[in-house]
Order: sequence, then structure tokens, then C-alpha cells
Amino acid sequence: MEWQEYIKNKKVLYITTKDTEYIRVVQELEILRRQAASLRLIGSGSTNYLVRILWVYFSLLFVPVRNYDTVFVGFAPQLVLPLWGRRFKRADLIIDFFISFYDTLCCDRKRCRPKSIFGRLLHGLDEKSLKMADAVICDSNAHGRYFSREFGMGENKLFTLYLKADRRIYYPRGLARPAELSGKFLVFYFASGFPLQGTEVVMKAMALLQYDKSLRFVYVGPIRDRRLKRERPVSDTIEYKKWLSQEELAKQIDAADLCLAGHFSAGIEKARRVIPGKAFIYQAMGKRMILGDNEANRELFAESCETGFVKMGDERALADKILQMKEMAG
Repeated sequence: MEWQEYIKNKKVLYITTKDTEYIRVVQELEILRRQAASLRLIGSGSTNYLVRILWVYFSLLFVPVRNYDTVFVGFAPQLVLPLWGRRFKRADLIIDFFISFYDTLCCDRKRCRPKSIFGRLLHGLDEKSLKMADAVICDSNAHGRYFSREFGMGENKLFTLYLKADRRIYYPRGLARPAELSGKFLVFYFASGFPLQGTEVVMKAMALLQYDKSLRFVYVGPIRDRRLKRERPVSDTIEYKKWLSQEELAKQIDAADLCLAGHFSAGIEKARRVIPGKAFIYQAMGKRMILGDNEANRELFAESCETGFVKMGDERALADKILQMKEMAG
């Protein structure tokens, strides 16, 4: 049985604490609008997370859940199910387990230790949320297998829904390149700066190649690590931008010859289980890219002249791959 059987021709209540323009929410709503008999959305477009959560909680006070065949809780169901899960018992329950609180806060961002009281509470919250669901949506097969092992749930209720780019924004634009880029091979990277992305590997690779005047690097995003801020390579071949709107980001990607997708961190296991969202953006825009060599990325991508894989955590391998793909591009 596929997870879509729970929504096909059914009355569906969709709940999300993420803003309604978030790409994962948009993706799921598109599927529901195509397949469900009817759909009611409980969510907010507010940019304030607390406002969105309070809106969901307030709205659920007045929703007759018994009128729906299926309840679909999107991004971060852990924020909804502990308070409201009992009301959903008569309906089929689908959750999108896009992130594990335990894995993200304890193992990825290391905000607390796995065996600490807070770590155990997060683990229990994830486990309880997963066991309440009839179907669990994951972003990769590798991530699903981890959830099964870590939280003791059967793989029979795990389903994979790969992320996709918002093609209203990310598409090949064919814009004229700025004159200053004439004769340059432009390598592009953007990130939010979280550890699993491996931004330090990208910076070290840029440092290795900073004296190659045929290259131009554009790095977009915050640099959260203070040490990296101090040690980042500074060269006339490297340009740093703090952040861009999605429209501006798409224009920058359009000008690139090669894009770095990742994830490149070797020290965080989660980096091996997820396909970076930027990979779907680069794919939608028809761009060459370099990916970390891991089981999740291999689920969808294969080595080619358009897609390269590198050993995670290895800046020399990344620098060499950049030069190799530059050579292949002619």
C-alpha cells in the first residue's frame, strides 16, 4: 500500500506549523489538491514561528476532526501530536517526519548530549510521534532506514517523498553573464551555515584554488562559525554574499558554470542520510553540480559529466573535482 491511498478521494485535514509558502508544504499541498476529495488547511503564512504554532493550536480547538478521513501533519509533527494526537484517533494519520528533533539537536547541531535528560526527552518525543502515525513520509530511503533503526518502528509504514524545487522560481533563465565574468569559470555555493553542510570543507577547497585566476567563486549565506569567519580565504577570486532573495539567488545560480551541492561534512552522520535541497534546485536549473558521495545522494543521482561525487570531509578531493569538471566543461 502506498501512502497516497490514505488521501485518494478522501476528506483530508492538513496541518503545518511551517509557513504555507515553505517548499515542502507547497509540494504536499499540490499532491493533496490533486488527489483528495476535499482539503482543509490549518496553517499560517506568518514569518514568526510562535505565531504560526499558536494559530494552529487555536484553530484546532474549533475543527471537527471526526468529519475527516485523514489527518496529515506536515513539517514538525512533534509540535502537534503530543497535545492533539488523541483527537486524530478516528482518522488515518500521516506525518511528514522531515526532521528528527533528537537527531538534529543532539547529533547534528550538538545542542545537548544524546544521553542527557533533554536528549532522552527529544528521543521519546520523536519515538512517540512516529508510533502514533499510520504512514510516515521521509525525504530519503536512507533517512527512513535510520528512523526505523533508531526509534524501533516497522519499515512497512515508511514512505519516501523526495523534495523538489519550486519551478516557479528555479528554472533555466539564459540570462546574459556580467562582463566581469567573461573567460571565468564560476563556481557557486549557498548554505545556511549549519554543521552538516560542511561549509568548512568548501572554504578550504576555495583556499586551495584561490590563486587560480581562471576561477571565480561565489559563496552565499551566513558563516555561523566564528573560527571560519576569521580564517575564511580572502581573494579577488572569491566573493561572499550574506544572503539573497530567492529571485536573486536564482539569477546567481543561472550565471554559474558549476554548483556545489554537498553535503560535505564527514563528521555528522545525518549528512549521509539526506539529499541537500540545493541539489534539487540545481537540477531544476540544469546546472552541473558536485555532491557528497553518500547513500542518500546515490538514490537519485549518478556520476556523469553533469554530476560529480566527492569523498565527504575532503577539501582536496573537492578542489580536484572542481578542476576536473572545469576541464570537462571545456
